[in-house]
Amino acid sequence: MSQLPADARAVVIGGGVAGCSVAYHLARLGWTDVILVERHDLTEGTTWHSAGFVGQLRSTVTQTRMIMYSAGLYPELRELTGLDPGWHGVGGLRLATTPERMEELLRQAGAVETYGLDLELLGPGGTLDRLPLLEVGDVLGSLWLPGDGWLDPARLGHALAEGARRLGVRIFTGVEVTGVDVHDGRVTAVRLRSQDGEDGGEHVVRTETVVDAAGAAAGVVGRMAGADIPIVPIKHQYVVTPASGVPADTPTVRDPDNIVYFREEDGGILVGGYIRSPQIWDTGRPLSEPRTLFAPDMPKFRESWDSAVRRVPSLRSVGDGDDPAAFRKVVHGPEAFTPDGEFLLGETEVAGLWVAAGFCVHGLAAAGGVGKVMAEWIVEGAPEYDVFRMDVRRFGSYARSARWARARALDSYSTYYDIVYPGEERTAARPLRRSPAWVRHEALGASFGEKAGWERVNWYPPTSDEDVARPRGWAGRVWSPAIREECLATRDAAGLFDQTSFAKLEISGSVADLERLAGNALDRPVGSVVYTQLLDRRGGIEADVTVTRLAEDRFRLVTGTAFGAHDAALLRRHGLAVADVTSAYACYCLWGPRAYEILASLTDDDLTFGYLRAAEISVGHVPVLAQRVTFVGEFGWELYCPSEYGLTLWDSLMAAGLPHGMRPAGYRALDSLRLEKGYRVWGLDVTPETTPLEAGLGFAVRPERRAALPRPHTALRCLVLDDGRDGERDGGRDGGRDVCLGGEPVRLDGRPVSRVTSGGFGHRVGRSIAYAYLPLDVHPGGRVDIGVNGGRVGATVVREPFYDPDGLRIKAEPWR
Repeated sequence: MSQLPADARAVVIGGGVAGCSVAYHLARLGWTDVILVERHDLTEGTTWHSAGFVGQLRSTVTQTRMIMYSAGLYPELRELTGLDPGWHGVGGLRLATTPERMEELLRQAGAVETYGLDLELLGPGGTLDRLPLLEVGDVLGSLWLPGDGWLDPARLGHALAEGARRLGVRIFTGVEVTGVDVHDGRVTAVRLRSQDGEDGGEHVVRTETVVDAAGAAAGVVGRMAGADIPIVPIKHQYVVTPASGVPADTPTVRDPDNIVYFREEDGGILVGGYIRSPQIWDTGRPLSEPRTLFAPDMPKFRESWDSAVRRVPSLRSVGDGDDPAAFRKVVHGPEAFTPDGEFLLGETEVAGLWVAAGFCVHGLAAAGGVGKVMAEWIVEGAPEYDVFRMDVRRFGSYARSARWARARALDSYSTYYDIVYPGEERTAARPLRRSPAWVRHEALGASFGEKAGWERVNWYPPTSDEDVARPRGWAGRVWSPAIREECLATRDAAGLFDQTSFAKLEISGSVADLERLAGNALDRPVGSVVYTQLLDRRGGIEADVTVTRLAEDRFRLVTGTAFGAHDAALLRRHGLAVADVTSAYACYCLWGPRAYEILASLTDDDLTFGYLRAAEISVGHVPVLAQRVTFVGEFGWELYCPSEYGLTLWDSLMAAGLPHGMRPAGYRALDSLRLEKGYRVWGLDVTPETTPLEAGLGFAVRPERRAALPRPHTALRCLVLDDGRDGERDGGRDGGRDVCLGGEPVRLDGRPVSRVTSGGFGHRVGRSIAYAYLPLDVHPGGRVDIGVNGGRVGATVVREPFYDPDGLRIKAEPWR
């Protein structure tokens, strides 16, 4: 304790691979005044008992890139530190035993084209050639990833720690964190106590940067500072068989249809799996003892063991799996899971308190990438990669409920190896957040989805028996013909969309302060609505929003449902006063050519204010802020009212609109409509890795800011897929059709150049549409092909927006 400093630039809490990697990468970026504290010895929390798999192919490109970076870093650590990180680059197999899983492998193989990741698609014979000990009678195919392998977790942790030490990081073991001091919402110090009892006093280290990498105990550390970190410790089990001559170069194997994975270890086989009935480690002091393990629970492991025996018949010699003594070891330890099965990274609501935890069993694989992005985030203000799906701020205040987090984490674990189809909804811990009109949606038989805890209508029941073509493949799995009906009603009459889940932030301060973050000019008259991006210092798009000027020094920013906490933190980090008023207001969007007639029948107020203007009006008896803005490319308004009026406003709009042919409509129609109009979605079409100039949003950036943006090398282009018929004439009713869902590889002149950011079917234009970033010299009329449903489909680059390119419908004046 006497060696601990009084001050440090950063304090990293946790001596597992994540903490050691963050410390190492901070030092690589020049932050050498860093200390790392661990209450036990290094790696003795959750790292030491990890199975150590490194599988590079993941469901998101960012996580894949992080693991690819990690796989490249681990072999280098021996040279950098003189320590062997225990890297075994044996390659990996991912098996498919069902047609559905084979579809998934084909999609993954297509995506890999754009990742720069080596991969080979094998049939049953090729799979057996790679690993002769397998039974492949039910195997339809596999993916072979030569860059995969496995690590010795303790060796990796010590190699990362030694690398950090050599760069100046000081590491202290046997030191417990007893408190994190916070003043005015910012970390100021960490309180420490020696575990050996030699120094009974408390030592205070002053610092403004703390990284909580405490694994299963990360939630406890967060609460010391008043931060909610939804970590759920769940028991996870694997076994290692006695040595039986299994070669050391045996590839790793994942057999997700049978919820089992395995690899070689010391001449035997390590077998693990994701059981269907997981159990939470319910304790107030997780990891208080070193090397925590639980008693073997062989009945719970039975399904995974039986699957392993079917796949590797030689395992029958070990027994039926009921006797722990038959194995060389049984490892039953705690793993840190999260409500959605993704990592928790980034700065919490407490300024200066960062988290790197919740690795859901595959933390070793990504540990190098975790250290890289965390260090870049802390030192440079933003990581190289778009990490929103791992950002701790993706969760709002609803995640403070331990019961909610547990229910979601258990569901995430138990379905970890299941195929997740795009648009498929999870049911755990629902419903939670509901619009005032939810009771009406339910009464109409709406199909609900969920986002950020909000129940949102995907679609209402179809009203016609007209035959509408179901999209081929995965795009047709979560689908309804009602989507087309709702789109066409919005085009021909009006659609009423419940957008109450929009995140709404009220900002107080000078327009100059807000404009420093925004790309567009905001110093406009009160009542102006401005579409803009919030940009980082590199010009990357941190948010895609509308800003309404309510008063000289008061603004309302509206952003996506899941982005409120993220965007509020971004604004506060730039010194702006922000209040989250999402739940204070209902929001209904009335869009379509008959929207004026419908709303005019409910109000005596003037509705002739122009596009991108806002006005206070009364709708029936309800006070409403009406904004002339659209996300579907049709005339109309976003209508905001205090939540207590929300049900009354919905009922009034429905009663007035139905005689005009208006229909209530859901989010799947909204996505189709916005795609035709070329409206971007943050996190898909635009991210911190893209600039407004690349994204085709230069019109929303004021001249002086635009001049400072980096010169683009690619441009987001609208692609219309070939379908072999006149889709506009028949409205998309005949035959099947290929529809992109996002992530599909795009080839130019036979070479992979990009991937689809988002895609879908445009029902107003009767064509399948996709967006992708392409080289600047690819203009409208250019041709590409896209990997869809295991084949290749041609597509033409078209001028955008594809629907109503001159914006005549948006800017219409129906009162004239």
